Amino acid sequence: MNWVGIRLEVLLVLALGSLSPVPVASAKDYGTLGSTWAIAEPDLLAVIRARLQSAQLSGALAAMNQKFVEAAQASVHRPHPVAGIGPAIVDRHWSFDPTVTIADDIRDARGNLIAAKGQKFNPLRVVGMAHAFAFVDGDNTAELSWAMKQGAPDKLWIVLVKGSPTARMKEMKRRFYFDQQGVLTSRFGIEHTPALLSQKGEALDIREVALSHVGATP
Repeated sequence: MNWVGIRLEVLLVLALGSLSPVPVASAKDYGTLGSTWAIAEPDLLAVIRARLQSAQLSGALAAMNQKFVEAAQASVHRPHPVAGIGPAIVDRHWSFDPTVTIADDIRDARGNLIAAKGQKFNPLRVVGMAHAFAFVDGDNTAELSWAMKQGAPDKLWIVLVKGSPTARMKEMKRRFYFDQQGVLTSRFGIEHTPALLSQKGEALDIREVALSHVGATP
């Protein structure tokens, strides 16, 4: 019996079990009423296999694969915009403490304790940031122009929240990054662009800059 048959059998047992018991003495054989047929249950894998073979023969499967490849390439060249990010209307400035609490003891290969559970740890005390980060809308020329003035490529990484990083790289001859799924902006509380994130002592200095007076998206 396949898994479908087992499932039907279990449902049948549960259904019968929910009914009131019938006294044995009152049971009667009323014979067979009408024709009966065996329950035929197709194998699920066989059905899927047959449909795939049919799609392959008709060319539908190749078309689906081509659409998948095209969608994947489009996503690389122009990822989905980060939700909830808009242009800055007013300047905003704050400090972010990257200190974390150690969840479990951390030991080296020899078992020596490096950091104990519950201990506070600030990574900036050990390793400083090698780059600052500028977060911008890649479709906004004013924001891009602003970001290009914030530092050289070896000192500043420009991170897009919208637009095509590959198109901007070809155009501006500089590497661009993309905040996939808004991981960085949500982590640091950035809600508007352009924004600049840099290290200041043992904390991160973050500011959003209103460029409405400079020019909006063309």
